[in-house]
Amino acid sequence: FTFLPSDMRLHVIIAAVCWCGLVDSRKIRGISSSYKRFYRERKSFLCIDGSKVIPFEQVNDDYCDCEDGSDEPGTSACPRGRFYCTNLGFRPHYIPSSRVNDGICDCCDASDEYNSHAHCQNTCWNLGQRERAYVEGQMRTLDEGLQLKQQLIEEGVLLWREKQSQLRELQQAAEDLQIKLEDHRKRKHEADRRKEQTLKALEAGDGGKCLETFNPLTVDEVQAKVALVHDEERVLSEDEAVALLGGGHQMDLTKFQHTLWDILTKGDSVKVSSIDLLSAEWEATNLKKVEEAYETVNMEISDLQKKLALDYGTDWEFLFLNSQCYKLKVYEYTYTLCPFNQVTQKSTAGTEVSLGKWGMWAGTPKNQYSQMVYENGEPCWQGGSRSTTVTLTCGTETALRSVKEPSKCQYIMDFQTPVACQPVLKQRGIHSEL
Repeated sequence: FTFLPSDMRLHVIIAAVCWCGLVDSRKIRGISSSYKRFYRERKSFLCIDGSKVIPFEQVNDDYCDCEDGSDEPGTSACPRGRFYCTNLGFRPHYIPSSRVNDGICDCCDASDEYNSHAHCQNTCWNLGQRERAYVEGQMRTLDEGLQLKQQLIEEGVLLWREKQSQLRELQQAAEDLQIKLEDHRKRKHEADRRKEQTLKALEAGDGGKCLETFNPLTVDEVQAKVALVHDEERVLSEDEAVALLGGGHQMDLTKFQHTLWDILTKGDSVKVSSIDLLSAEWEATNLKKVEEAYETVNMEISDLQKKLALDYGTDWEFLFLNSQCYKLKVYEYTYTLCPFNQVTQKSTAGTEVSLGKWGMWAGTPKNQYSQMVYENGEPCWQGGSRSTTVTLTCGTETALRSVKEPSKCQYIMDFQTPVACQPVLKQRGIHSEL
């Protein structure tokens, strides 16, 4: 406008300055980029909830016109209003509009105190640096944790196969023992029958009759049924038993009648430790041993089946926790977590209390293995029983990190382990712009 007279040029310049000042004063504060489309300067403004249309000049005029507070994003006029902190270099967030220009710095970029006496510094970059360092550390922990998790998965698969193989071996042993058990029961039954015949014959004074059903006598039976009278009836050694059998390892009826029978019934250096020479007690002892072995194997099978029936994760990654226990001392108590078993609390006085037995996985639908519940612990004095919720968090070590009792007899634990690490860790929203 150089073609205009000087006095007219002055008026135009003044008008332009005034107009620019008007634009600056109308600058829309406290909105995010996604909401800027609602605040394009025009003749009228539609409240975002659609409840009212007002002149655009009334936006951020420090008077609340819209019920949703959308006409005053940059002032404290509306009780339901929100102010958006851009926080370039850090995390953006909303604050209640009542905090705008209240003399307290709420936004790290100081944008909420644009018209107050507060002297706010922009700390977003420093906060962002610390936040990024923290997230980078978390990502390093995650990477290392995932590597360890993969190792534990591989170990879990091998351990699962080993347990399955062990179960098959125990089941085969149980089958073999059952066959053996039936055989020993038959042998004991036969031995009892012969014992009864022997006793009747001896009571009748005719020892010879008891020899009619005689089977070859073995070294084991002689050792079991014959003892030396001296040395407080010392048990015969194998060599001594062989000597009584005439140098062999068994003796038939004819030889027994003419040699060992007289020694056993008339001699004073040895005696029969039981009237029964037909092995009733021997068979009873053997049967008891087989029964005990059979019962032990079946208990081991039952215990192993219960362990294998538990849910150890999709890849058996939690299997290594079984039969392990982790302790943490908190003040005068020592807490012990035995995964898939129980949780206990022990005082310095030595009193131990159950805080719950293994119940179930209780995580979120997206990650059901993020929480364990232990229930039905010892009764609480207020009623009900003690219980514990264990939250699993990602870490490079497996350890019990914290224990709290937020409400009476209800405990929460933080349990850190690599197998809790998930392949994707969502990073918090941090501006990368400088």
